[in-house]
Amino acid sequence: MFGGLIAHLGTVVACDRDPRGGVRLRIEAPEAVAEGVGPKDSVAICGVCLTVVENDATSMSFDVVPETLERSVLGSFVSGSRANVELSLRLGDRLGGHLVYGHVDATARIVGKRPEGQGHRLTIEVPLGLERFLVEKGYVAVDGVSLTIAAVRRGAFEIALIPETSARTTLGAKGPGDLANVEIDPIARYALAAAATYGRRGGGPTDEELSWAYEI
Repeated sequence: MFGGLIAHLGTVVACDRDPRGGVRLRIEAPEAVAEGVGPKDSVAICGVCLTVVENDATSMSFDVVPETLERSVLGSFVSGSRANVELSLRLGDRLGGHLVYGHVDATARIVGKRPEGQGHRLTIEVPLGLERFLVEKGYVAVDGVSLTIAAVRRGAFEIALIPETSARTTLGAKGPGDLANVEIDPIARYALAAAATYGRRGGGPTDEELSWAYEI
């Protein structure tokens, strides 16, 4: 489980193909490793939850299977690529963002980026099938970054990107044409699934039941 607050930017130093499929990915992120990383730990790389298989003082290695490569931007990684790195939450940590599972739903293309105040307005296409989960002022994780949706319009949603996020994450360097990982807010997933179940049975959930769903 993650919070979507990116503390470290890492660099891909190796992305070695496995003849059976998938890759062995090595990310250099010495400050992240120094916080305490070891084999079997969960680490989010651009929002994808991966398991550390080995590490040294400056880097971490992961086995990335074909399914993950096909469903995320990790399939486009080459040596020198930059990556958002977030260590998993500990019980008692502050949750400054929102709950992020590291289970990427889809990749989406950035279709616009323009200056807005001190930051930028980022426009991202809505991945097929995720339209109902994206609402104005709701949460979304883009490349693992916890963000608030500023606006939703036909086929796209918008993010008001602050300078701090641009400086500390991959989103600052991305622009129109680039792909990004998208994970919907898991609370929205559960709440809508509960509502759909009641819809098939007839009637609808009570206010108390919807409130419970949002508090999962």
